[in-house]
Amino acid sequence: MSAKHIFNYGTDHLTAKLALSISNGEVKGILNGSTREKILESSKIVERIAVSGKAIYGINTGFGPLCTSMISAVDTRKLQENILKSHAVGVGEPIDSEISKLMLVLKLQALAKGFSGIKIETLDRMIWFLETGATPVVPKQGSVGASGDLAPLSHLFLPLIGLGKVHYHGNVITTAELLEEHQMQPLQLGPKEGLALINGTQFIAAHAVMVVQRLENVLESADIVAAMMIEGLKGSEKPFHAALHQLRPYPANITVAEQVRKLLEGSEIMKSHADCAKVQDPYSLRCIPQVHGASRTAWLHLKETLEIELNSVTDNPVIFNDDLTVSGGNFHGQPLALPLDYACLAAAEIGNISDRRIYLSLEGNTPGVPKLLMKETGLNSGFMIVQYTSAALASENKGLCFPASADSIPTSLGQEDHVSMGSISGRKALQVIENVEKILGIELFCATQAVDYHHPLKPGRILAAVHDFVRTEIDHFEEDQIMYDKMNNAIEMVQEGKIVAIASKAALKLN
Repeated sequence: MSAKHIFNYGTDHLTAKLALSISNGEVKGILNGSTREKILESSKIVERIAVSGKAIYGINTGFGPLCTSMISAVDTRKLQENILKSHAVGVGEPIDSEISKLMLVLKLQALAKGFSGIKIETLDRMIWFLETGATPVVPKQGSVGASGDLAPLSHLFLPLIGLGKVHYHGNVITTAELLEEHQMQPLQLGPKEGLALINGTQFIAAHAVMVVQRLENVLESADIVAAMMIEGLKGSEKPFHAALHQLRPYPANITVAEQVRKLLEGSEIMKSHADCAKVQDPYSLRCIPQVHGASRTAWLHLKETLEIELNSVTDNPVIFNDDLTVSGGNFHGQPLALPLDYACLAAAEIGNISDRRIYLSLEGNTPGVPKLLMKETGLNSGFMIVQYTSAALASENKGLCFPASADSIPTSLGQEDHVSMGSISGRKALQVIENVEKILGIELFCATQAVDYHHPLKPGRILAAVHDFVRTEIDHFEEDQIMYDKMNNAIEMVQEGKIVAIASKAALKLN
């Protein structure tokens, strides 16, 4: 395998895109020689502390409110096994196995920094789980995002000690069955290892990786779909003029305006009404740069914050040397919880404005475009009820937008008296994004129908390629029929990044 396909845990810079590439096997993550030396030295420091009699949290003391309870050198190993068992209290359906794999990748990166006292054998076993395709089963609920994601990380690492379950070759099996098949034994954890494994923000951060990836696709798709709706409803190009946005120069707003101008370039439809009497469009068309741009700004804030998190040590205590161990709060999820809630709201707003454009397309106020997007209505309901679905999804998102990070419930007998609830922020953001993908699919469905009524006039050259692609799978409708399967086709085009890919390919041909 060539060097460009290798990622060195602990030393190379991790991004959301790279984390996904490692988790899906496109890039191989390794522990190089210098990293192994750092990990070994940190592990030796912990071994020495464990037998020194000096009280250091989590190495020879209990956890949380039991931090003043000294643990004998003989029992320190049992203590680490107990912490995994006692903290594995998650409930609910398992998270997607892709997120579990991401959690492993992110934890490997954090532990490989060499400040956690973890053993090399433990990290090697984690890599083995990744490369074997045995992904730990982790329940969705149970983390308050304070001492990190204690419950989900405990479930993630039960398999290291031969417990818990894993996804393996399409089935869920016990770890005992997996180890027997491969003739392997469970690990015996050393001092502090259990605590190092479960202190951290990897459940929140893995969700944030998925949010960053999927929200980027949503934002790109939203610009394309909105531009097609501008074509379909004969909206004005003037709100996207470069000079206008230099007067309020938010970078993301400028980007959206520029992208819409490129998408409309060469449009016969836009030229056909260049001198019409209409002065202004409704905000859902006119304010696309401001609304989409604000959501892009939120996405960028999360992306930049996440990148810091992916390359940080979020363990506790942190081992610097024999004389300096620091028990702090690097595991607290607040730095991610706030931008995840922000991104959740940003995604919902993309759905809100998209639903408004869907409604506009049904009003029948555009010359040539019939009411309800069908010529013969009365007997036919046309696209009327399609908008009910987008309205329901937009409304559901509003209920999900309450910031999880606004809440805090004390835990651990008051020792953890402020918590982030960031795990909920991450899960909710993904729910909202999934709903927005559906709304944008519905807008694509309606916008394509609206553009048809301007034939033989063609949309912009990039949008023409997108329109033609949609029409390879979804026919134009002129009478009522079952729509949900065609709607789902359009939704899949958004979810799978197909329309972004088609637009990008068409744009390259023009350059």
